[in-house]
Amino acid sequence: MSEAPPQLELTPSRMFPSWLANSGSSLAFTTYQAGKVFFIGTNREEGKLSIFERTFNRCMGLGVHERRLWLSSLYQLFRFENFLDEGQQQGDYDAVYVPVEARTTGDVDIHDVHPYRDGRQPIFVVTRFNCIATFDERNSFAPVWIPPFIDRLAAEDRCHLNGLAMKDGEPAYVTCVSRTNVSGGWREHRMGGGVIVSVPDGKIVAEGLSMPHSPRLYDGQLYVLQSGIGEFGRINLETGAFEKLCFLPGFARGLTFLGRHAIIGVSRPRAEKTFEGLALDDRLKEQGISSRCQLAVVNLDTGDIEHTLEIDGVVQELYDVGALPGIVRPQAIGFKTDDIRFVIRPAKTLPS
Repeated sequence: MSEAPPQLELTPSRMFPSWLANSGSSLAFTTYQAGKVFFIGTNREEGKLSIFERTFNRCMGLGVHERRLWLSSLYQLFRFENFLDEGQQQGDYDAVYVPVEARTTGDVDIHDVHPYRDGRQPIFVVTRFNCIATFDERNSFAPVWIPPFIDRLAAEDRCHLNGLAMKDGEPAYVTCVSRTNVSGGWREHRMGGGVIVSVPDGKIVAEGLSMPHSPRLYDGQLYVLQSGIGEFGRINLETGAFEKLCFLPGFARGLTFLGRHAIIGVSRPRAEKTFEGLALDDRLKEQGISSRCQLAVVNLDTGDIEHTLEIDGVVQELYDVGALPGIVRPQAIGFKTDDIRFVIRPAKTLPS
């Protein structure tokens, strides 16, 4: 008799649903391992979590701009639009995200995605080509910037450029696992070779980091995850020092904010060379715990992990996390059912 496939279990801490409901917002997160994007909201009447998921092959980066979402997948970048107007509902849902456009980029390993300038197009990290890029009319992508220590555009993932922080719609900082300029060279520098680079001038603003991910500017502070040692903190931009806020029980990737809280994706590392030999393993052993897959809600003022959403079963790894302010219970349309044939929203005015 064959074993039953692993089930998916999402278990919130006691106060997670009420915290999310009181925020007046919802969350989305991606898992490339299971090829899913999840929408986590709350049911107004019952006060319980609302969980909605859709399947997209190797989905990773998640960019949010007002009522628009960008989602990267194995070889395409999708644009979703919320077909409901503010205050409108469809059943119990106050947002219906519909994939209205898919750009084929090829398998270039897109990581972080953000709205660019006025939000009409995205800017994204093309990890395989060591650059950040945007769309181009007749090419797979248009490079916007490469680190100064990379000598040319090449499909070699030399430094594992993975994260991008934005400021006023423009790229501000990136994270790289190392400054190496040879194919796959970053793998030898996972313990302490990580850097944060300022995009406008190409200067290194922080170094000695362990697999940094998900840099984000928020309330005038530059926050980042040190995935290799399981720490969340901020960078002192005057000294370049990493100021720890908390330890996380797993490989951390994905960071967003609601009020004075950070929401962080935490994963169970795979048994492969990329995750082997990291200080995170020793930290977990010292604490006497195994790694976890969860969303962790961290108080920015105290560093306390106040709430969690534990994820068990088929999903073991997360990549990105996004906040959906003002949306309480979202859903999305995918391609595996006939729903997409019948969700139609014409423009309300004719072109002049």
